[in-house]
Amino acid sequence: MLGLMQEWPLVCHKIIDFAARQHPGREVVSRSVEGPIVRTTYAAVRDRALKIAQLLSREGYKPGDRIATMAWNSGNHLEAWYGIMGMGGVYHTLNPRLFPDQIAWIMNHAADRALFVDLTFMPLVEKIAPQVESLRKVIVMTDAAHMPETALPDVVSFEEWLKDADGDFEWADVGEDAACGMCYTSGTTGDPKGVVYSHRSNVLHGMIAAMPDAMGIGCRDVILPVVPMFHANAWGLGQTAPMIGAKMVMPGGKMDGESIYELLDAEKVTFSAAVPTVWLMLLQYLEKTGRKLPYLNKVVIGGSACPRAITEKFEKVYGVEVIHAWGMTEMSPLGSLCTIKPEHGDKTGDALLDIKQKQGFAPFGVEMKITDDENNELPWDGRTFGRLKVRGPAVASSYYGGAGAEQFDDENWFDTGDVAHIDEHGYMQITDRSKDVIKSGGEWISSIELENLAVGHPEVAEAAVIGLPHEKWGERPLLIVVPKEGCSPAREDILAFMKGKIADWWMPNDVTFVDEIPHTATGKIKKTALREQFAHYKLPA
Repeated sequence: MLGLMQEWPLVCHKIIDFAARQHPGREVVSRSVEGPIVRTTYAAVRDRALKIAQLLSREGYKPGDRIATMAWNSGNHLEAWYGIMGMGGVYHTLNPRLFPDQIAWIMNHAADRALFVDLTFMPLVEKIAPQVESLRKVIVMTDAAHMPETALPDVVSFEEWLKDADGDFEWADVGEDAACGMCYTSGTTGDPKGVVYSHRSNVLHGMIAAMPDAMGIGCRDVILPVVPMFHANAWGLGQTAPMIGAKMVMPGGKMDGESIYELLDAEKVTFSAAVPTVWLMLLQYLEKTGRKLPYLNKVVIGGSACPRAITEKFEKVYGVEVIHAWGMTEMSPLGSLCTIKPEHGDKTGDALLDIKQKQGFAPFGVEMKITDDENNELPWDGRTFGRLKVRGPAVASSYYGGAGAEQFDDENWFDTGDVAHIDEHGYMQITDRSKDVIKSGGEWISSIELENLAVGHPEVAEAAVIGLPHEKWGERPLLIVVPKEGCSPAREDILAFMKGKIADWWMPNDVTFVDEIPHTATGKIKKTALREQFAHYKLPA
């Protein structure tokens, strides 16, 4: 027996249709590459998305074609997304922080046929475009007055190009399982791997993200997605915000503390999402200037583990709720969020902070488990470490082209590559990447926990921990520290600060100081580079 419900495919153009119908005047505010603040509305975003879809179809692009974007968060980028999806195409977000050869490899692998690009990245595009055989057209997201000179063929100004369309277009009739978006992993091991999102997965993920025990946002919120749209869909906010009708504030390319504060204050932002390094810059700016955050209610922090000091400063000094989150490109990307269950409702102070250090529990739509190396499921006791595996409607079932097949099993479990434990209440905590965990004397030491503890020292700006060879124990931790500006912490001071907060055998064998810690294109600490840099470092006896 079948249910007698209407067929209503979960396709992404319904999101922007809803926003334009129910919240037509809600603003999308952008800091433009050209400089000025630009304001538009959801109704206008939909109108221009229809024109983009009309022009792409008129010029011969077909459903399933990959159309790349290399752009900051802006209203124009949002228009391009919905226009590409609306004609049945697949938006392919390119991370401009990758090396040019990597970007060219990714574009060729995806067979991108057109590219929407911000002015900032035109010098980069001029280097890589001749290497991309499938590329037919480059659309520079600016007006005629700011259009740069270029020797590349088939390059047009976004605004001039749009003048040839009237928007009289019907969204493409594609199924909810059709591809609509594409993003490549950063490729820390081997070549980058392509994750292909469906209309259905993006819509479901957008709904999951808005739930009260996830991001918990609604149409009365003002949302600042600092996390880039080229970094795992801006954590789904490009779908969630219009789906709930919230005002969006787009930061463009300026993500320093002062620039973020200006938008938070001027636009009365209530909710934001970014990686820890962004919030460190903002908190340092606030500390330096004495400014406050009167409108901001909540921040989601993910991308890498959130140091306890950041959570403590936001909540105790500025009254801003912190939600620690975890996810992956392969998960669209949200996998867990640390909101507070009733079991912990009476906790305050350090006891509450202990909970908030965890990456949280999986929302509906994400299943997770931990296993040993033989795939035996391990208990949820908050102590037993294991390989973290996930599945759900917005989790990848394979990579584009079949790479990385070993990470997927016959029951649709995806091996995340993270090592974690889960407690009896379902709260998961990442202890390391499987390749970064320090194996000392047959036991595991979490580099992430050591890093977060070290960053709590008042004179430490950033910290990283790697394992170095040790004759007796196999590996022992080396703590690498970037001091705060104007500070010169001593090795003994940092070790004394950490002592008693972790098991004695977890204590780093040494501390070394550097001016800068290398990061990947997605802002994570680049442990491979650190291992090379300190390959010949001798730990003290």
